Amino acid sequence: MTEKITYLAKLGELTLKGSNLKEFENRLVENARLYLESVKASVRLCAGRLYIEGPEESCAAIEFTLQHLIGITGWAKTTVCEKNIESIRKAVYQQALEAKEAGAKTFKIDTRRADKSFPMNSYEISCEAAADVYDTELLQVDVKKPDVLIRVEVRERCFVYCDRNKGCRGLPVGTGGKGLLLLSGGLDSPVAGYRMMRRGMKVDCVYFHAYPYTSQEAQQKVEDLAKIIAMYGVDTHINIIPFTEVQMRIKEKAPEAFSTLLLRMCMMKCASILAQRINANCLISGESLGQVASQTIQNMSVTEAASNYPLLRPLVGLDKEEIVETAKYIGTYETSILPYEDCCVLFSPKHPVLRASIEESEKIYANLEVEDLIQAAFDKREVKRFSARDYVAEEFCNS
Repeated sequence: MTEKITYLAKLGELTLKGSNLKEFENRLVENARLYLESVKASVRLCAGRLYIEGPEESCAAIEFTLQHLIGITGWAKTTVCEKNIESIRKAVYQQALEAKEAGAKTFKIDTRRADKSFPMNSYEISCEAAADVYDTELLQVDVKKPDVLIRVEVRERCFVYCDRNKGCRGLPVGTGGKGLLLLSGGLDSPVAGYRMMRRGMKVDCVYFHAYPYTSQEAQQKVEDLAKIIAMYGVDTHINIIPFTEVQMRIKEKAPEAFSTLLLRMCMMKCASILAQRINANCLISGESLGQVASQTIQNMSVTEAASNYPLLRPLVGLDKEEIVETAKYIGTYETSILPYEDCCVLFSPKHPVLRASIEESEKIYANLEVEDLIQAAFDKREVKRFSARDYVAEEFCNS
């Protein structure tokens, strides 16, 4: 019989919920199962811990899932042993040995005794569990700043593990409604989508393409970004909308200083049509206050007024360094900095309006007579789906 490997993950913010806690827990379990639907692995949740078990060959898929599953604070491969102090001491020694090989010099034991029928209390378990490591001088004890913290949890079984991997904090995707992300090829919008996923929001994407003024490489870049954020959101759809005719109308009939602002207004109008079609609750953008000319508070007010849905801006108070840090963490940075510019950059005026009024902007927009072009662009949209489930099946199950 193939030995099962057990992973333990700690739940995060969702444990603070009240009467609807079960809804959040069920969604977390369901998301984990969706990632692993092509893998021989079992998922269960018990007393604030998520357990995933599978054979050795499933470990890579399970670890990928835990690296991308939103709603946990940390995870580890754990040793499952009998509920007696001899088995616990052996398991702790093995964890200490692996930590020593990884360069650790000091350790500490932290015990949680959920099963109160166990004949020793938490302090006594910690002392006894550390005995073999201490007696053999494998590692030195340091209760303040240990190199490795070995955890012992006595539950229906006993679990021994080290906290070695951080999780994606937040609420399980699917518990916070559905949003439509205006995805460009830059650094900001993928990070905005990720941050809303961490608030439990299911995210689909829309990309406005202006071929031939923007290249097919630029579109591929955006699709690659959608693939990456889909790894955190279980899956996502990207709607690619050809916006060249809309942009040419703006270039022909609008004052140059207003061109970027008017383009964003047109995008909001089109995105609102799509949001209604896919039953989204809001739009999401990567705008950050004051970052560029179109993102002054006045211009952002104009943009928002063009939308029929709430416009969420999760990056509005962040600076570029904070955004870059998150982009590197989620793996979008290297793709975002590829030198393929989007349509907003290519059609940017030399001297854009900085503090437009809603009234003046709406008057200029009305003179464009662009509604039919927006609807025509929407009707020609191309939809692609990217799925973490498919990625797991292809990457880990076809070798």
